[in-house]
Amino acid sequence: MELRHLRYFLAVAETRHFGKAAEALHMAQPPLSQAIRRLESELGVELFTRTTRQVALTGAGEVFRTDVERILKAVDEAAARVGRFASGVEGVLRVGLTGSASYRQLPALARLLKREMPHVMMEVHTEMLTPAQELGLIERRLDVGLLRPPTRQEGIEHCLLANEPLVVAVPEEHWLAEAETVRVEQLRHEAFIMYGAALGSVVNDAVVRSCLASGFYPHCAYEVTETSAALALVAAGLGIAVLPDSIRSAPREGVLCKEVDDALSVPLVLAWRTNDESPLLRNLLGVLERNGVLLDRTEGVA
Repeated sequence: MELRHLRYFLAVAETRHFGKAAEALHMAQPPLSQAIRRLESELGVELFTRTTRQVALTGAGEVFRTDVERILKAVDEAAARVGRFASGVEGVLRVGLTGSASYRQLPALARLLKREMPHVMMEVHTEMLTPAQELGLIERRLDVGLLRPPTRQEGIEHCLLANEPLVVAVPEEHWLAEAETVRVEQLRHEAFIMYGAALGSVVNDAVVRSCLASGFYPHCAYEVTETSAALALVAAGLGIAVLPDSIRSAPREGVLCKEVDDALSVPLVLAWRTNDESPLLRNLLGVLERNGVLLDRTEGVA
């Protein structure tokens, strides 16, 4: 049984006329009639009753028509889907991102993809610092990463998404709670909550450099692996955390965020494999460029 024979059958079933069906199929009537006869012989049933005036479906033909419509619809949908996949408008986009990017950039990216690439699903891997995302890209476990440079692996290209100032998160009962803005010097005697030293955090580096520029080294009272954990400890009154401004997009009970006038900023980039030729990635980059999301494109180096 061939798909074309099912399409022949459905054309006759819809027109109830061999001549009209043959015309719709752009073929001669005799080959169509022969194909339907072979189909009936193969199935061992009569699908049509034929008279000199009309063609009608038999009971078996009505049952067969229902299944044929379902089968052909599924085949057409499969063909359309594989075409969308090959052209990069359908598929799964595996995204890695640093914890702070989940507060502002992830919702914005998700909204944009829903509007511009509705057939693309995101597989999100959050709370990944830069070294982990680089490894995920190189090992092809991620398609793109929202990370903070510098990147150290060869073969990674990236483009600037945002240059975020650092803010300080303090407990709502903290002595700085009423301050409009803060200077780094005012944090000299505070207990800092920071990412674990072994994680290679770019934010940690910026915090330490900001503090050193003000003449002190930050006292790390607690180490965390996740941004959400840092904010939880701040809410508990165990210390302060200096983090990217994007955390302000999701206020947390018990935590106040203050601008830090003289702290460094930390860039956030979209990163991908330089040799990745997937249509999905090309379409994503096109969508981001058209919507003004990508600011400055550079190549990573070892």
